[in-house]
Amino acid sequence: MELVISALLILAVSGALSFKWKYFGLIGALAAAIMTTVGQPVILMIFIIALLNLASFDLMRGFLRGVDYTLVGLIFVATVYAFYTQSLAMLLTMFVAASVPTYMFVMTADKDIRMDVGIKYITFMVIATILFIIGAVILISSVSTPLYYIGYAMLLIGLAIEVGVAPFHEWVPDVFDTADPIPISVVASIAKFVPFVVAYKILTTVQIDYNLLVFTGIIASISMFIGNIGGLTSTKPARILAYSTVANMGYILATLSVIARPEFIYIAFAGAMLQLITNAFGKVGFFVGIKDGGASPLSTYLIALSFIGLPPLMGFWGKFY
Repeated sequence: MELVISALLILAVSGALSFKWKYFGLIGALAAAIMTTVGQPVILMIFIIALLNLASFDLMRGFLRGVDYTLVGLIFVATVYAFYTQSLAMLLTMFVAASVPTYMFVMTADKDIRMDVGIKYITFMVIATILFIIGAVILISSVSTPLYYIGYAMLLIGLAIEVGVAPFHEWVPDVFDTADPIPISVVASIAKFVPFVVAYKILTTVQIDYNLLVFTGIIASISMFIGNIGGLTSTKPARILAYSTVANMGYILATLSVIARPEFIYIAFAGAMLQLITNAFGKVGFFVGIKDGGASPLSTYLIALSFIGLPPLMGFWGKFY
């Protein structure tokens, strides 16, 4: 906890100083990330994703100066702490801490603020956060069956809106298509970890009704179907990536449908993390390519084949689990 508080203080100071020199924000974000990084493979992979997010901001003209670096650092610190805390209050705090910085990212552009995109995105995210938090509290403290079902439904819908699971994905194609590619790559990559980690930790502490898990699996299947059909019928690169996110979030949501079986929880969680890591690396690579006006043909093919799930690339192992 002391390391997290120290990292947050560093981010706060560097964020303020970044208005004088933008690289104070970068230095602070790197320092906070290094302080909170531990030797576990999944944390190291998320650390690499955070570094890629930080490096990609070099393609921006610096509308937010160095604050953008600080916000990426905040999301990373929240992600790491979410893996280790068992407190419901802290888990929900980390959920908010990883979500709120993305409100600014979707409005960021080289020359101006994209207010129309921001209003739409923020509206959906606020609704998602409210539903998720209230649902989590009701689910944990419910003493009757109706409240139990209401709590689970609210948590699931909040999670679905937050990460872009169909049929609650209304914001995803429009925001991905109209927002600047670099900031949206953060929304599509590192910001996706905390919602699922928090959902896993909450749902594994309560007894889940089998029928609810079947319902979760159905929602996941709908998201996979809509995401793949939407990607096949879209022509704009950003919208294709948006529907790719919808499909990938469906794959990850499907892992929650087995949490009633304790012997499968760790395998399901490993598969979810692998798919999130694959999605994050791919989204950063593709959005940087869109921003930069092109990408290496080799890297583009490798990322695309990984998304498809071709062995032995990383995307295969996430789907395999």
